[in-house]
Amino acid sequence: MTDVVILNGNPRIGSRTGVLAAALAAALGSPDPQVIELAGAVAVGFGPEPVSPPSPQPDALDVITRARLLLVATPSYKGTYTGLLKVFLDQLPTGALDGVVAVPVAVAGSPAHAEATAADLLRLLRELGATAPSAVAVLESQLGDLAAIAARHAGRLTDEFARV
Repeated sequence: MTDVVILNGNPRIGSRTGVLAAALAAALGSPDPQVIELAGAVAVGFGPEPVSPPSPQPDALDVITRARLLLVATPSYKGTYTGLLKVFLDQLPTGALDGVVAVPVAVAGSPAHAEATAADLLRLLRELGATAPSAVAVLESQLGDLAAIAARHAGRLTDEFARV
């Protein structure tokens, strides 16, 4: 079983979304989580030419199903999580995340989009069988103080984890 895994659904490698998830992992006591950057691990193309991922991770689905704690990070695109993340997670059957504690981490420009994205992703993770007590919704304008945001949410999540 992998301890802590970050699944970053941002279509840009090295995004602020991923940085936030890493800060949250560190605040939860895991300074070196395994990171799956979907932008590099899977290939999605809309043109006529075939595409291949720059850094394929053929075991990415297996890694997330074996995680103890899975942080699923996404920006809000058009009011919900990214299509890249949806396509990836749609490969899992219902119940595939049984035994995994999962935390959606959503970043958006508006409070309504942050909350909606977090809630949508929370429902999806629960459908896949994860124990997902609650989500983290953060505004883009708050990302300047990652340590404070991560500490605040880590304290709340630690309390929630103790109850599951």
